[in-house]
Amino acid sequence: MFPDFNKWSLPLLILVLQGLIYVVLLLVRYVKKRNLSDLFLGLILLLTCYSQTCYTVGFMSWYDTFRTTKINYFLINIGIALAPLIFLYVKSVTTSNFRFKKAYWLHFALAIAFIIYRIGIYTYDAAQPGFDDVQNGVLKLSLDEAYILSIMGYVEATFMLLYLAFTFQLFYNYRKKIIQYFSNIYKLELNWILTFLILFSISFIFGTTVDIVDLSFIDLDYTDRWWLNLYVAIVTLFIGVKGYFTDTTKLNRLDFTFSPKTIGIPEDASDFEQEKAISKKDISIVKSLMEEEKVYLNPELNLSDLAKMANMSRGQLSEIVNTAFNKNFNDFVNGYRVEAFKNMLKADKHKQLSLLGIAQECGFNSKATFNRVFKKLTNYSPTEYLKTQLN
Repeated sequence: MFPDFNKWSLPLLILVLQGLIYVVLLLVRYVKKRNLSDLFLGLILLLTCYSQTCYTVGFMSWYDTFRTTKINYFLINIGIALAPLIFLYVKSVTTSNFRFKKAYWLHFALAIAFIIYRIGIYTYDAAQPGFDDVQNGVLKLSLDEAYILSIMGYVEATFMLLYLAFTFQLFYNYRKKIIQYFSNIYKLELNWILTFLILFSISFIFGTTVDIVDLSFIDLDYTDRWWLNLYVAIVTLFIGVKGYFTDTTKLNRLDFTFSPKTIGIPEDASDFEQEKAISKKDISIVKSLMEEEKVYLNPELNLSDLAKMANMSRGQLSEIVNTAFNKNFNDFVNGYRVEAFKNMLKADKHKQLSLLGIAQECGFNSKATFNRVFKKLTNYSPTEYLKTQLN
C-alpha cells in the first residue's frame, strides 16, 4: 500500500525533497532580487525533481495502489526543456547585464508544442467512455505509446547533445574573453559552472547508455534504472547547494561591450607602421604606468581601470596590449607580476615571507592563479624556480 518506504524509495525520496527545498530557495531569491540565473537554476532543479518524484512514487507503490492514475499523460521528455534552460543559465551567468529576450522563447518551442500535444490527447481520451477505469486512453496507447515516445527518445537525445555542445562553447568563449579584461581571473573562471556541465553531461551519457542497452540488448525493468535515478537525484541536490551558495551576481557587473582585436601584427605592414607611429606615445604611457607606477601591484587591476589611468578607451588600450606587446591583457599584467616576484627572490624576500606571501605582494590574489601563471611564463613551478636560484 502507498506509501511504501523501502530501500528503493527512501534514498530517492530524501534526495528529491532536499532538492525541492533548494528549488523554493532559488525561486524566492529570484522574486526578491530578480537575478535571472536563480530563476533558470530553480527551473532546472524543478524539472529534475519532478522527473525524480514521478519515478520515486513508483517505488512507493503509487501505481500499484492507484492503478488508474493518469500520470503517463504528464510524463514529458524533460530534456527538451532542460537543455535550453541549462544553456540560458550559463548565458545568464557569463553575460554582463543579461536580459531575457522574446527570441529566447524559441528555445522552448519544442517543449511547449509537446505539452500542448499531451494536453490534446488527454482531453480527447478523457471524453471517451470508460476513461476513469483505465490508466491510458485510446490515443495514449495507439499514438503516443506506439509511435511518439520512441520518436521523442531520439529527439531528446539529439536535443541534449546539441545544446550541451552549444553551452560548452559558450562557456569556453567566456573563458577566452575574460583574459582580455582582467589580470586576476581565478574568481571569474567559474569552475563551478564547468563542474555543473560535466555532471549533466555524465547523466546524459549514463541515461543514453541505459536506453541503448534497454532497446538493443536486454529489457531493463524499473529497478534496473534505479542507479541512474539515484545519480541524477544526487547531482540535483549537489547543484542546488552549490548554485544557491555560489555568488554569481558580481558577474552582472562585467562589461563586455567591445571585442578586443586579435593578438599579433596586422597583415598589412604599412598599416602596422602607421599604427605603430600613431600609438608610440600611448605605448610609452602604458609602459610608464606598469614599470614606474607599478599599477600591476593592485590585484583587482582590470582593463577598464588601466584605460582610465592612461586616459584611453578600453578599445585603444586593448589594441596596444594585443598588437604592440603581442599579449592578452591577463598575460601582459601577470608578466610584470612574475618579474616582480623574481626580483623579490633575488632580494632574499623568501627568507622573510612565504612564496605565496611574496606573490601577494606582487599583485596575485590566489595561490592557484599564481602557480599556474608562473609555470606558464617560466616553465618552472615557484618552488622549482627558487631552487634553481639557490643553486
